[in-house]
Amino acid sequence: MTKNIKSITNPKLKLEILTPAEVRKIHDATLWIIEKVGVKFPSKRALDIWAAHGAEVDRERKIVKVKGELIEEALKKCPPVYPLAARDPEQDLPLDGNHVFVGTDGCGVEVIDIQTGQRRMSTLQDVVDIARIADATEEVAFHWVPVSAQDTPPQTRGLHEIKAIWENSTKHVQTESIYSEIEAKAAIEMAAMIAGGKEALRKRPVLSLMQCTAPPLGHDGGSLDAALLAAEAGIPTGFMTMSACLTTGPATMAGTLAVGNAEVIAATALLQLAYPGAPVFYAAAQTASDLRTGSYTGGGPEDFLFGAATNMLSDFYNIPLSMGSFATGAKEPNWQAGVENSLSTFMASIVMSDMLLGVGFLHGSRIWSYAEMMMDCEIFSIIQKMMQGIEVNDETLALDAIAAVGPSGHFLAQKHTRQHMHDLFIPQFMDRRPYGEWESKKDDGRDWALAKARKVLAEHRPEPLDPKLSKEFGRMIQRIENGE
Repeated sequence: MTKNIKSITNPKLKLEILTPAEVRKIHDATLWIIEKVGVKFPSKRALDIWAAHGAEVDRERKIVKVKGELIEEALKKCPPVYPLAARDPEQDLPLDGNHVFVGTDGCGVEVIDIQTGQRRMSTLQDVVDIARIADATEEVAFHWVPVSAQDTPPQTRGLHEIKAIWENSTKHVQTESIYSEIEAKAAIEMAAMIAGGKEALRKRPVLSLMQCTAPPLGHDGGSLDAALLAAEAGIPTGFMTMSACLTTGPATMAGTLAVGNAEVIAATALLQLAYPGAPVFYAAAQTASDLRTGSYTGGGPEDFLFGAATNMLSDFYNIPLSMGSFATGAKEPNWQAGVENSLSTFMASIVMSDMLLGVGFLHGSRIWSYAEMMMDCEIFSIIQKMMQGIEVNDETLALDAIAAVGPSGHFLAQKHTRQHMHDLFIPQFMDRRPYGEWESKKDDGRDWALAKARKVLAEHRPEPLDPKLSKEFGRMIQRIENGE
């Protein structure tokens, strides 16, 4: 286990992608959409909550229309700062607006096998293996359940996945695979057992829940019910819009931002009406549909702009943001993956998005690649170094060293050089070798990244979860599978 967690904090570089007036205009458009068009909430409990607060509820169509004032008042109750706790308290993550943390992505259904290189269906063992490697990787601050454990029963799959991660890592766990009340109740109970009780869980939430919206302007009923249970227990909960220009959003980016924003803040307001002060976060992974096929692109200039703009919306509401980053549309680790993941992560980082997702995925979050995971972590390390900017003071100006060397000398033997040489970035997977060495070997960063992943998987031994808890989690899951 690595105790270190790499994050971006106190950046010198900043970017404003939208003016305050433009943010306000998107917000006003969002309120108009919620009040005049409505959002679908296919959950009896959710509809009852809306009705109790005076919203216009069409129970047959399950569409809710809400006055803007009610939405705004509810959002004021969202806590702006709170921690994502870890099994190891030294790895707790402050969501305070001054840190950018990276996590794996989730719900992938295929894996490029770490040994054979063949593409295959994802399994529970993949969840285990990815968790172990992420546990040892300082760039990965928290886990999104990375791939679907398709060899486990659908009704308990999400529970098998979080159990596997807790057994193989001490970092925070965030899941987007809890879709029902039954699973949510069990997941909350498991988290409480790790934290030391229900009240301890409120103070140190070792689990957080992500629920995807159903764009345009809709939600999933089971996800809503699970989110309400999580909010009641004090577990941080977020709703992610994946609205896409042309298909589940208008062709224009501003319109797609407004549609996605309506989905997210309407559901967030619901949680605050039910449980004022519940920890919540904004989540987004908006994109543009491909003009030729209509498919989700997972990359391109629209994604990069969405990544920066959405953070300004979450800042406007003063709640943390979980932003889809990385998760290139490339089919293999290649130049496209490098370009898309670098630019998407840079744009989301420079506006200080709290949580970045996507490490390790190809083909728009469908295919997991261990080599891509390692190279994505290097991309984040490069951006973290860039965000530090250039420190200018008497020490870094190095005038004494410059005077000692003088014209035509070199700085290699200087004490100042020895003191500061490790401030310089050293890549793991970029090829800086002499041409002749490369020509004789013809290997590259993909080979080195895969070799590193294999080495970590073979050698790293995570701090184990209490065996009693593992057994009890297993019994809880079995009872649900037995219908008890």
